[in-house]
Amino acid sequence: MDLKQMRYFLMLAQEQNFGRAAAKLHITQPPLTRHIKALEDDLGVTLFTRTPKGAELTEAGRALLEEVPNVLALSRRAEERAQLAEQGYIGRLDVAFFSSGVLNAIPRILSEFRQRRPKVKVALYNMTKAQQLEALRDRRITIGFNRLVPDEDDLAVEIVLREPFLVGLYKGHPLCDRAYITLADLDNEPLVVYPNAPMHGLGEEIAAAFRAEGLKFKVEQATDDIVTCIAMVASGFGVCITTQSAQTLNLPNVVYRPLRSNTLKDIELSCMYRRDDTSPILHAFLTLVRQFNYE
Repeated sequence: MDLKQMRYFLMLAQEQNFGRAAAKLHITQPPLTRHIKALEDDLGVTLFTRTPKGAELTEAGRALLEEVPNVLALSRRAEERAQLAEQGYIGRLDVAFFSSGVLNAIPRILSEFRQRRPKVKVALYNMTKAQQLEALRDRRITIGFNRLVPDEDDLAVEIVLREPFLVGLYKGHPLCDRAYITLADLDNEPLVVYPNAPMHGLGEEIAAAFRAEGLKFKVEQATDDIVTCIAMVASGFGVCITTQSAQTLNLPNVVYRPLRSNTLKDIELSCMYRRDDTSPILHAFLTLVRQFNYE
């Protein structure tokens, strides 16, 4: 059986008249008769009894009638789902992020994407930069967000936004009275540094800036994530250099001041994905990311 035969069969079963069924199908009667005969031959059964008034279903015809509407409905659903998948409206998007990246831009992008494409299942993973690179190559994630991403031949990297640097201070610290802070103000100041990771990252960028200005980079504590870092600052372990999005944590006893530096002006948040990934969902998501970049 093919779908056309099933549609013709269903219309004839409903109308019980070849002429009326053909008219509703926008064909002439002879093609309808041929298709019904071919269907009966394929199945090896008689589906209709011809009568002076039209056609009545046989027992075999009534049995087929119980199934054909379901088959046609499934066919329509399969067709619709294939079209939606082609357009990126259904499927799955696996997104990796890192601790401070989830504080501002990424949740806003994901929220907008879910509003536009609610039937796409979005899975989130908290991963380090090294873990994201490995997961992309293993095809365990579709896209990753991170900072200071190295150039890789098989991966594309796009800047989502750039954030200015801030200095996080515990309340009562003498530098809280300043309108802004320079690296010289932090010379030999106990610092809480993040992330404590093997790959080049924010901590290494800050250390390099101190060296470039001939200042002492004094690490009091090193931690893996922004939340722990700011919590340590709030507890008086030291001060930190962080990004603007850290302010959204709103932890008590922490004061933020702008950092003025020729070497530490801002830092990018980037997304990375496989160059050969042709997923419609990925490209729909990237369209949104690029729009966010110009907001």
